[in-house]
Amino acid sequence: MKKEQLFDLKEPVIRQDEILVVKDKSFQPANVAIVTGAGSGVGRATSIALAVNGLTVVGTDVNRARGLESVKMAKELDGQVVFIQADLAKDEDIKKIVDTASQHGSIKFLANIAGIQHINSVEDFPMEMYDLMQRIMLRAPFYLSKLCFPHMKASKDGTGAIGNMSSVHGHIVTKNKPVYNITKFGLRGLTQSLAAEGEGKIRSFSVSTGFVKTPLALNQIPAQAKQRGISQEEVVKNVMMGRSQIKEMMTPIEVGNLFVFGFSFLGKYLIGGDLLFDGGMVKTY
Repeated sequence: MKKEQLFDLKEPVIRQDEILVVKDKSFQPANVAIVTGAGSGVGRATSIALAVNGLTVVGTDVNRARGLESVKMAKELDGQVVFIQADLAKDEDIKKIVDTASQHGSIKFLANIAGIQHINSVEDFPMEMYDLMQRIMLRAPFYLSKLCFPHMKASKDGTGAIGNMSSVHGHIVTKNKPVYNITKFGLRGLTQSLAAEGEGKIRSFSVSTGFVKTPLALNQIPAQAKQRGISQEEVVKNVMMGRSQIKEMMTPIEVGNLFVFGFSFLGKYLIGGDLLFDGGMVKTY
């Protein structure tokens, strides 16, 4: 792979023909899907994909401008996204998300996608960043699930589904990402706990991918290079894609389609399971 190909990676444009469309009776405007991290990357792609599938999507992000951009992109593809600016580190904002979503229809789906990254060793990791990552990436998904469960139970057929964005780092770890690793393993535990209590009516699943062409992944390349003492090109080739048998990062919409699949009737037996789409990073090295 040429160097210019490695570093000219931008968040891809989402095209209509890339979106998985499933004819599902639950995919209708009267039903609401809450998606966190809707301002960019996988959260944006998932919001748009679910909206194109006919759901009313309540997308939330801390960045208002990016969130409104997602609303515009969905509208151009004939999908409806309602944006709520919210900070997942604040309980009052989490309550606001669910309260507002319930005013737009019956809450049936929740996609916990929002995340942040900080590259540092265990001994140098700032505890204030540890606390922030835990709140956004593990506590908020738990609290949102807790608040959404009653709405799903109270819906016409008493069903719902919660999808959690885990990672290959919820299966294996890389150094200098201790808290990211912890939260992604934790999301798989949350997924299985929710599924156990959902009793087949409220399903829960996780999605685990390798590196995706999102700002979160692309922006960590310089920090990884500095921490490891190697070039940025070597980070992409040998660290990010080194164990993948497919030497190409996934696109956000490819991941968003996994949430569409998991929320639809096609995921009927996906209860507590993990959709591992990692190019073979975890099980073939």
